Amino acid sequence: MRRLGVMLGFLGCVGCVSPTRGLSARYNPETGQYEAPRHELVYVVPAEDAMMTVRYVLEKNHYSVMEKEGGLEMYSSFIPDVVPPERYYIQGERLGPRQSLVRIFRLRYTQEGGYGADDSGRSNGQDSMPVFFRDVPGLEGYRPAHGFRDMEVEQKLLEVLEMAPSLELVDGNPPVPLASVVMGSTGEKGEGTATSPAPACGAPIEDASSLISAGGVLLVADPLGTQEVPSAALRMVCEATARDLPVTLALSIPASEQPLLERYLASDGDSAAVQELFSQSTFWRRTYQDGRSSRAMLGLVEQVRRLRVSGRDVAVAAIDTDKAHGNEREAQMAQHLLDARSKRSQAWTLVLTGSVHARTTGVSWDGDFEPMGSRVARALPAVRALDVGFQRGTQFACRYSVWAEAVECNVFGISPAPEAWQSSKQVAGLKLFTPQEPHGVQGRLYLGSLTASPPALVAPHEVTTGKPGTGPQGGAITPRAGASVAAIP
Repeated sequence: MRRLGVMLGFLGCVGCVSPTRGLSARYNPETGQYEAPRHELVYVVPAEDAMMTVRYVLEKNHYSVMEKEGGLEMYSSFIPDVVPPERYYIQGERLGPRQSLVRIFRLRYTQEGGYGADDSGRSNGQDSMPVFFRDVPGLEGYRPAHGFRDMEVEQKLLEVLEMAPSLELVDGNPPVPLASVVMGSTGEKGEGTATSPAPACGAPIEDASSLISAGGVLLVADPLGTQEVPSAALRMVCEATARDLPVTLALSIPASEQPLLERYLASDGDSAAVQELFSQSTFWRRTYQDGRSSRAMLGLVEQVRRLRVSGRDVAVAAIDTDKAHGNEREAQMAQHLLDARSKRSQAWTLVLTGSVHARTTGVSWDGDFEPMGSRVARALPAVRALDVGFQRGTQFACRYSVWAEAVECNVFGISPAPEAWQSSKQVAGLKLFTPQEPHGVQGRLYLGSLTASPPALVAPHEVTTGKPGTGPQGGAITPRAGASVAAIP
């Protein structure tokens, strides 16, 4: 995932006097301290995209950015009110088609004829400068003296690249002909083979049993487009049905797809049944697909079919919409979920949905917006919600590029917010909170490093698997004008 040992040669001046505390240190959630990093981060984006994102971050903070020939080196205008003068120097490195390193240095200048990099009273001279700083433009009467990594700016870059909201493409997104797509392989977690009759349940999730009850509803804030969340859902469904509880699994699939799902779940899962599902569906064959139609989500539906074959009482409910937006969409999703539960009121209902939909309280950025979870919690007494804790990994998602001004659907790196960070000491499983945290969350489901799950149906040229730093990534889908989106932070 990460390239180790490279940073030592570039930090060079860690420990030099810096204008603010911690510029050359990154926050370590393991220790709660700011520390000099011991590894490089490999971003799952083309190097050109990463460099343009740095430009966006700096220009947003009112710096002019100048680019050197080749596009993998940039430097900023001088930082205001800093003496001696300082500026940012950015160095990119292309590791693969969708793998890149970015190093952001803060360069300090010294007066010509003055002291050099160590500020010790002994002139180091121009020859003491690292070779990749030597072509940085000078300033009349000054020359570059030394540089140190600015981890505060690199953290902002990480947030833009890996903590960006995922988008759900909800309309203006017509299906493509079935002949134009192929079904991806089924080798992901939670998926079996077409000839295997037994469901791939796996071990129960530790401490999840306390959330499984007749008539209860559990909302899981799903980072869509990963393998791990559908796999965890299957484990919980298996545990519930093993206790002879009926289960309803509610998914972010348009309710218009419900008859197709019912027919597939009642089939023997052969090629004819798969062909019927895909040929009549508009959801699985959307031109531009987000994480809701992932390979792992389709695999979860197949595992439910196998549970039913084995005699378990489990149903799938499609609760999303393919037309509505904003509050109208939240209201329709909530009503679809309430309708599904009313038909099976004694069942335990497990809901996988985007993080905003799962909130059982309002949102801070829009007082008029009411998430689906809040509406359901108001109508039912036994609603609980979990978010997901994880380590840095990948997801298949649609995201808005702030510099390209377009939506791209692809494999991206994903990093958790600080509160959702899973430390090396935190074992995978469920942690309940007392009292509940903001947004009405009663606990966190820790799943380790997330792994991207591409769309179940993909164009033949697309290659979209892997973790950060493991190999080339591809298969970008850039929606045209007309495809409407809904942000899911």
